[in-house]
Amino acid sequence: QVHLVESGGGLVQAGGSLTLSCVNFGSIFSIDTMGWYRQVPGKAREMVATITDVGSPTYADSVKGRFAISRDNAKSTVNLQMSSLKPEDTAVYYCVANRYGLDYWGQGTQVTVSS
Repeated sequence: QVHLVESGGGLVQAGGSLTLSCVNFGSIFSIDTMGWYRQVPGKAREMVATITDVGSPTYADSVKGRFAISRDNAKSTVNLQMSSLKPEDTAVYYCVANRYGLDYWGQGTQVTVSS
């Protein structure tokens, strides 16, 4: 089983920075891609950034150059460093991990960017 817990969300002014962290308290073996998605009310959940088990990242166009994803396989953690934040980055951010073809999700953490 995979048990993901996010932290680091909060309120920040536009232009500011925030780092989200996600820890897997479950099995750390055979974790494939990990990543971050976000969702605002009334809209579908969207991919923000993902990273493979060998460290290859993928970013949504809207966050390229502003966000950076990293992971520590030994600790089974994935972080998302967010800078130059914009009000449109406001959302609930979810951590996700794929293991044996199944996606496991955290409970989400709220990020609010004020203008």
